[in-house]
Amino acid sequence: MAIDLVKENIECEQLLGESTADTVIKGEYVIPDTHPDVYQILTLDAKPSILTKEVMQDKIYLEGQIALNVLYLAKEDDNKSAVYNVGYTAKFSNSIELSGANRNMPCEAECYIEHIEPVVINERKIAVEGIVKLKSIVYKVYNFEIVKDLRGVADVQLLKDRASVDKIVGSCDGEMIAKSHMEIPLDKPEIGNVLKCDVNVHKKEAKVLDGKIQLSALAHVYLLYRGKNTADICYAEDNVSVNKEVELEGVNSYMESYTDFRVDDMIYDVKENDLGENRIVDVEALIRSNTKVMSKEQLDTIEDAYSPSMMMDMEKKNYELNVMHGQASNEAIVKNNIELMDDMPRPASIVMSTGKVCVTDKKLVEDKVLIEGLLHVEVLYRTNDDDKSAFVVRDEIPFTTSVEIPGTKINMQCMAKVDLENIEANIEANTIGVKAIVSVYCRVNYLTNKEFLVNVYSKEGEKPAKKASITIYVVQSGDTLWKIAKRYHTTVDALLKINEIDNLDDVKAGEKLIIPGRAIV
Repeated sequence: MAIDLVKENIECEQLLGESTADTVIKGEYVIPDTHPDVYQILTLDAKPSILTKEVMQDKIYLEGQIALNVLYLAKEDDNKSAVYNVGYTAKFSNSIELSGANRNMPCEAECYIEHIEPVVINERKIAVEGIVKLKSIVYKVYNFEIVKDLRGVADVQLLKDRASVDKIVGSCDGEMIAKSHMEIPLDKPEIGNVLKCDVNVHKKEAKVLDGKIQLSALAHVYLLYRGKNTADICYAEDNVSVNKEVELEGVNSYMESYTDFRVDDMIYDVKENDLGENRIVDVEALIRSNTKVMSKEQLDTIEDAYSPSMMMDMEKKNYELNVMHGQASNEAIVKNNIELMDDMPRPASIVMSTGKVCVTDKKLVEDKVLIEGLLHVEVLYRTNDDDKSAFVVRDEIPFTTSVEIPGTKINMQCMAKVDLENIEANIEANTIGVKAIVSVYCRVNYLTNKEFLVNVYSKEGEKPAKKASITIYVVQSGDTLWKIAKRYHTTVDALLKINEIDNLDDVKAGEKLIIPGRAIV
């Protein structure tokens, strides 16, 4: 007799591991002939990005580049200082060791500047040396079939159970264009030279709807420029709302998801207004997103099976499954006052404050995740000093916060990411007061083992013979009606009927049961 197996495909993802590596960045760069000599470096803005990633045997190979923007002071004809900028690009590559990694495994990679320092070699050359922290997260993907039902055998008996499985429903990429049209007001000088233009994404949100993902974010566009025919430096900013709906078949609002956003490209164009002055800046930024959707599904799995009329062999396999326990976000306020040393020029006004944030440590405790992080902040301010018309102060501000995820245990796994939502600086007596808002995202997972039925075979040999006599069986400790019925090649329904039992759980050790027509094996 042929057994018809009804199978279901299961695809799930398990965190293999997270690993980091340090990459040293070192290079010397020449000031272009179009620029004046370097008098003093104000700040070095370094934006690293991953260009390619490849998962190999026990390691992940990453290639990337760093966009370097150097702001420096130069002496002009009147012997007063003014701010200039120059840009460079540096390449990097490195491997991150991670035991168990194999080709084609899904991988996430990110990088940030841990430390970077520019040095003036001479008036026409600068050196840059620093460390880029690379982080990679690798996942194992399980794709297997389980037996969901048996057909073709009239008297087959199935013992079923429910199993919770995080299934990967799908993933999708999205693209959004942020367009900013900034007009410099008349109370500020018109644009002479753009010193810095950049875009950061914040207030990020992704909602799973029926058959689609709704994406939204704010693109913070900011511009630092030097005024035309003046040494004044000015700052302008804009917040642009972006949103898009991306179709993804099979998803609904009850499913869990997580999304990564990044700025992939940015261009700007300075234009004249109606008066012929350079007061209009159009900025376009390409924002990419990747959303992964998972569904916590309850599956009816077969724990055991047999037939009173035929012999069967069953094949089971044990799988280690990753279960997403929960995810949550929080915001932390980070504050500090940067002391101004005696040799620093006094600030007249704040021009711009920027920051970068990273996770330095994370720890799971009961019902929450503890996060330690570091905010790298730079504040550019104007002075009344002709020798140093502008100056930059820096600080590294540590912070701690927590994200509550009820049910979290110390032996679970955790992913954590932080983003800078907002930063501002003010002059406070002989200090620069800094206040920032940092968003924190945590996802907690745990591993569980589950044995699944993957195949059933018809066993060769004679069918179990029957005899008319009945058997009186004394229930033993640990017995269930299912075990007894399988042992004697009958059915649970037959035992319930002949022994007039209403509830499966009413059977206790020491009781006597009538076993109808026991088969002789």
